[in-house]
Amino acid sequence: MSLSLPPRNRSLPPQPDPDNASVMVMKDLKDLLRRMSQDQNKIHELLSFLGYALRSFSNLNQFLELIPLIASRVTDSDGGALILFKASGQIRLESLHCPERNQGGMKAQQVRTAIERAIQQVLTGSPTALDEMVSRYLGADVHLFGTSVLVKNSVRGRLYIFSRKPDYVWTDNKRTLMRLVADQTSVGLENHELTTELIKKERQDREMEIGAEIQRQLLPRNCPKIQGIEISARCSTASRVGGDYYDFIPIQKGDRWSFVVGDVMGKGVPAGLIMTMTRGMLRAEVLNNHSPSKILEHLNEVMYEDLEKSHRFVTMFYSEYDPETQILSFSNAAHTPALHWRAKTRSVHALDTMGALIGLEAGSKYEERSTNLNSGDVVIYYTDGFTEAASPEGDRFDEENLRKALDWACQNCFPLSDDVTRPQMILDYIFQEVQNFIGEGHTHTDDMTLVVLHINDKTLEQSSSKLL
Repeated sequence: MSLSLPPRNRSLPPQPDPDNASVMVMKDLKDLLRRMSQDQNKIHELLSFLGYALRSFSNLNQFLELIPLIASRVTDSDGGALILFKASGQIRLESLHCPERNQGGMKAQQVRTAIERAIQQVLTGSPTALDEMVSRYLGADVHLFGTSVLVKNSVRGRLYIFSRKPDYVWTDNKRTLMRLVADQTSVGLENHELTTELIKKERQDREMEIGAEIQRQLLPRNCPKIQGIEISARCSTASRVGGDYYDFIPIQKGDRWSFVVGDVMGKGVPAGLIMTMTRGMLRAEVLNNHSPSKILEHLNEVMYEDLEKSHRFVTMFYSEYDPETQILSFSNAAHTPALHWRAKTRSVHALDTMGALIGLEAGSKYEERSTNLNSGDVVIYYTDGFTEAASPEGDRFDEENLRKALDWACQNCFPLSDDVTRPQMILDYIFQEVQNFIGEGHTHTDDMTLVVLHINDKTLEQSSSKLL
């Protein structure tokens, strides 16, 4: 069998030019690199813009509107959705990005309706349950991918992207980019909460400062000068605004004086407001020239409804002093009893009567008693911040320690000059004893108010000589 050779003049098929092939490969590679570079630049610009929005937008809603848009752009998907879990347990579609596509594409309203129906079927903020329900309502032909929005390790929502492209591929790079967007969302939510708390705290600070200023204005600036008696007083609040109250009210142009100390249950602005209301109503009652027991009875009647609504009560020790007779009449509305140190016997006695808290019940009746104050006697009015003061071991200062401190001060505190009065020395000593008890460097947790009255020998002598 012989082989026939092709004719010499027959042309051979063209062979590929190695140089041209290399040129084509290089061109395709350059195009790919260019597209990748463009994609990277686009992603970088989108994430940079999101960071700028996070720093610049003061409105959280404006920032959250961008999240699904950025998430869908960096993952090259059809759209995105941000669902947040509220503290109340509510689940809400916060923002959605789904531009209208060509025929056969996804419709924004359809997507919104599907997601909202899915949310209605989920009872709790479970990411797994939410993912399954959203995927079911969007349909089997939709690719859905989600990641959690975390604030302080707590799941606060889910960020989704979705696509109906049959060839859509979910890659590690897309997952990383979506996680970055979710992290920016978390920062935005946390910043908003911190800003809200800061604004709230600043508002509270302003309210506290206003309340403190009002309280400073309402409490007596100076102790009155009364025939035969020296007075010193101090109110130390646990916070800037307290519920303690004391007052000196002249009766019949100073022929008699009322000394009163009270305590509103609670601290802060609400207690301060009630203290302000109590002061105004009490002063109005004093002008009617009723007896101490009647004044407390009337005060309870006019304040009962307001105190009941606020779920607060007021304790009060009310007394009236007649400088001419040196008789102190008093009535107590469940307040700590005043303590009377008698110079003649060097003993401490409680001044107390039966009576309910003001605001506890309508129609309360109050007892009334009186006692004679003699030369050298001391009377203190105080709030339970003294007796309730706690040591580092948890012990209470209690009334017995207060009696001992008063007894020691009355027998040992005598001024060496006219720059300080005996009541001031007694007051300073008692405050220092309480501070020593709770420990240096520790602060009291309740308001502490102390009023010290001293029947002054010198003042009595001067008054007697004027009468002669």
